[in-house]
Amino acid sequence: MQIYLIGFMGSGKSYTGRQLAQLLNRRFIDLDNWIEQEAGLSIREIFEQQGEAHFRKAEAEAVRKMAEELSAVIATGGGTPCFHQNMEWMNANGLTVYLDTSPEVLFQRLKSGRGHRPLIRSLTDEGLRAYISQKLRERTPYYQQASIVYAQKTGGEAVAEDLAHQFSNITGH
Repeated sequence: MQIYLIGFMGSGKSYTGRQLAQLLNRRFIDLDNWIEQEAGLSIREIFEQQGEAHFRKAEAEAVRKMAEELSAVIATGGGTPCFHQNMEWMNANGLTVYLDTSPEVLFQRLKSGRGHRPLIRSLTDEGLRAYISQKLRERTPYYQQASIVYAQKTGGEAVAEDLAHQFSNITGH
């Protein structure tokens, strides 16, 4: 069974996913990295050269291809659950975990690293705050469909350890 980590960009999906995969003795897959390797282009280049619609289609195909992996922890992109019925598909084919992160923690994490994120790289601080607020309003209904909602308030929680403990309680392992 796959474990899909979902949440807004900057919520810690890749960071937590690497740790969680190690704790659960599973393979870790970063969906964006996988798409980049398949396309031979960076996410930024895909957006610039082929557009968001092409990227979202490739993303949906990649999510479905991940079902071929055995026992992986998969960090999805922030928008992955919101397109091409991906959320429904992930819920039907694995365990989804929403890393629910406060807007302020997201802002602090994203403001210094926005240069390599195509959707936010040209935003001012004020624009970034507005973007986070708007996208959270749009995406939260999808995110809330996750099997597990893990609320991060400070950004300093031991998320992977907490999730591994929850999984062991659920599965008995």
